[in-house]
Amino acid sequence: MNNRQIQSENFYSGLPDAKPDEAIETLLQTGQICIKRIVSHGQATPEEEWYDQPQDEWVILLQGEARLEYEGISSKIPLQIGDYIHIPAHCRHRVCWTDPDQKTLWLALFFPAAQ
Repeated sequence: MNNRQIQSENFYSGLPDAKPDEAIETLLQTGQICIKRIVSHGQATPEEEWYDQPQDEWVILLQGEARLEYEGISSKIPLQIGDYIHIPAHCRHRVCWTDPDQKTLWLALFFPAAQ
């Protein structure tokens, strides 16, 4: 065994308030993988702004509710507890709504785009 410390933590402990701004915390960063905890509380991506990431993203909703929107697609994707979605690299998207009455808790995994 190497000298790296083995430590467990609880995903739900120490949740930030997420008001007025969404809270994003990196839980793990390795060479090509990044895992983030995102806490929203009524936030949405500003109108006409889109995420356009160079890496793939896989995200699961662990608490609350949200809606995603993809550029060029009129229907919005509702997400509830347990729902997950894969967002390919450079797929322009935005969070168009998160529940204003409770925290919305996301687990996001970012990794290299498939070739």
